[in-house]
Amino acid sequence: MRVVHVAGKGRPTIFHSLFISLIFIGVKVVSADVWHPPSNGFATITHYTLPLDYIASCGCSAKSTHYPTAALSSLAFGSTQVFGPGCGACYRLKPLNTFLSNPPFFPPENELRDIVVKVIDLCPTWSPWCEATADEPNKAGHYLNFDLAFPSTSIPEDFFPSNESYYGYRDFGVWNASYEAVHCSNWEGWEDPAALGSVTNLGDSVCCPNDV
Repeated sequence: MRVVHVAGKGRPTIFHSLFISLIFIGVKVVSADVWHPPSNGFATITHYTLPLDYIASCGCSAKSTHYPTAALSSLAFGSTQVFGPGCGACYRLKPLNTFLSNPPFFPPENELRDIVVKVIDLCPTWSPWCEATADEPNKAGHYLNFDLAFPSTSIPEDFFPSNESYYGYRDFGVWNASYEAVHCSNWEGWEDPAALGSVTNLGDSVCCPNDV
């Protein structure tokens, strides 16, 4: 939608806006464009606690939390509050290495695994690693951060590789990862009708606008 800003009292009608924009070529038109993430690339992965059956920012059904889910950083989510266009999108994620540990941890290839998550929540800009803007990436140099709902009954405890004997701890907090946008038929909850769509009082288009 385009909005023409005109000085004076009152709100211009659509007719007025079109008329003025045709006559005054110099009037500045502002477009509200949504930033669209590449379909695949690299991102950071963090994790947070999401209670089972919790209705998160997207309004996805409570049963969706019984399967792998994540919050997405606001730039890719498409909103700084709720119901962004990123709601309901599914991604294949694969942790690759850590970078805050000393030294960085590069797990053996046979310890790396991927998982398909559904976006049901917003990771706000004030949250570490979710602060990227269209002009500036996060501190790891990425424009996307997936905040995985973890621990989770649907994700193995050893999803994130570790080397506790060397580092003295298991949880590195943040990882470099690869991501790929996929159809939600690849998501573990796809075959469970109760896990699809939105809570009833929000309508069908709030969560999963593309796939479900």
